Amino acid sequence: MTKHLIQVINPNTNVAMTHTIAQAARSVAAPSSEIIAVCPTQGVESIEGHFDEAIAAIGVLEQIKRGKEQGVSGHVIACFGDPGLLAARELANGPVIGIAEAAMHAATMVATRFSIVTTLPRTVIIARHLLRQYGFEHHCAALHAIDLPVLALEDGTGLAQMKVRERCIQAMKEDNSGAIVLGCGGMANLARELTAELGIPVIDGVTAAVKMVESLIALGLGTSKYGDLAYPNKKPLSGCFDMLS
Repeated sequence: MTKHLIQVINPNTNVAMTHTIAQAARSVAAPSSEIIAVCPTQGVESIEGHFDEAIAAIGVLEQIKRGKEQGVSGHVIACFGDPGLLAARELANGPVIGIAEAAMHAATMVATRFSIVTTLPRTVIIARHLLRQYGFEHHCAALHAIDLPVLALEDGTGLAQMKVRERCIQAMKEDNSGAIVLGCGGMANLARELTAELGIPVIDGVTAAVKMVESLIALGLGTSKYGDLAYPNKKPLSGCFDMLS
């Protein structure tokens, strides 16, 4: 059996969260897939705003370049802001899927309306921008924040996980949504249990993205190199950006 390497990139530098994301990705990966979970060694420990995303995007591009050199067949960007997604597609040969993009697509396939549960109120705004960008704004009934930082998902207290559960129950009851999207890669290990408890699809973008990448690979489809996603124009890169040459 031919093994396909799928690179799952956690764009923040948090190794524990990368492990959580890797476990979720491997739990759904096909026998023909090998998950390579990575994160940058420099950047931000968590991604909670536009500034963080701008910094994280450079780490994403560096990992995409390394993945290509390793011969990976596809890539997942495991942050709900999908930082650097289009730039990553310019660099990549294989498919590149962001977890917000994947989760929103999946939600529309199993429900007519979905809600999003994310971390901080400011990331609600960023998620709303993505809904508009991806064309899913009219499918989303509401967005909810647990009002805790991303790293609370890895602090070992269980408080963040409890609040995610409470918000999901609230979203199901108040929004009349048929599905719920979890708006953070660090929530990847919660979806299956919440789906069983609530009785509606609770969708994690990491696992959804892995299956979408696998499907595109099986179809023989990579990122188009015609038009705006063609490889970047060759030009000198200086300073710390030389690593992307």
